[in-house]
Amino acid sequence: MLIRDIMKYIESEYDIINSTPCEVCGGSYIAESLEIHVIDNIPYDISMCVCGECGHEKAFRFFAPFINDEALVTTKKKLN
Repeated sequence: MLIRDIMKYIESEYDIINSTPCEVCGGSYIAESLEIHVIDNIPYDISMCVCGECGHEKAFRFFAPFINDEALVTTKKKLN
C-alpha cells in the first residue's frame, strides 16, 4: 500500500471523529492519541478522543489494512 493510500485511511478516520457529536453534550471530539492494536489477528487504529466541551472520553476503532504482520513484528522488536 502506498503512503498516499495510508494517508487517505487516516484522514477518513479523522473525518469520522470530527463529524461524530459527543453522546453526552453534543460537542466535538478531539483526538488525543492514536495506537495500533491487534484484535483477533486484525490490526486496528484506536483513537482515544475527548469531548472539548464536557470532557467525555471515547475510543474510536478503525480497521488498519495498511498494517501487515511483518511491519508490526519489526516495530515491536525495535520498541523492545
